[in-house]
Amino acid sequence: MNGPQRTLVKSVRPPRNPLPAHTPGLRVGLFGGTFNPPHASHRAVSLLALKKLGLDRVWWLVTPGNPLKSPSGLPPVAERIAESEKLANHPRIAVTGVESVIGTQYSHDTIKWLLGECPGVRFVWIMGADNLKGFHRWKNWREIFMLVPIAVVDRGGLSLQATSGPAAHRFARTRIAESQARTLPDRNPPAWVYLHGIKSTLSSTALREAKKRMLGG
Repeated sequence: MNGPQRTLVKSVRPPRNPLPAHTPGLRVGLFGGTFNPPHASHRAVSLLALKKLGLDRVWWLVTPGNPLKSPSGLPPVAERIAESEKLANHPRIAVTGVESVIGTQYSHDTIKWLLGECPGVRFVWIMGADNLKGFHRWKNWREIFMLVPIAVVDRGGLSLQATSGPAAHRFARTRIAESQARTLPDRNPPAWVYLHGIKSTLSSTALREAKKRMLGG
């Protein structure tokens, strides 16, 4: 998901992946991305969010595609879901391809749909610090801040770069202290927190580049 729009992949039929089980009052983190490939940092971010935000679940939203990233060689959604489920391997992390089913291309639209479909669920949007830096490029980014609380997770020391971006400046007054992170799911948006604790700079892009080099591409 991480971006303003996604390019739908037409090479395979999207999986009929239903929403994970949920009930009103459940505290759920939404973590979107292409997961191409999923890696240890995705899992680490999710576990950190579960702990620091007091979440009941984290849903990985495996997107059909993202125009901010090259679509070249993007595996089918079903394949990325299967790989993500294998890597997540945690009872409180659920993987879903719901965006392929409902046909949303923007994070904003997906969040609005989920809020309507899951009344009473306390959603929190989770993203890496690299995404906060460029968040103003996303469609309706201001409205996303107004729809759900947001948790930004540091990625290898990107704090200064991320918090100096337009989005962080625009909503600076709604940022809460990290010591209050567990209250975030219960707050009315706009509200956001910056979480520290992930030191890895591992990224899907870096993994793809490394694989390409190994294959002599």
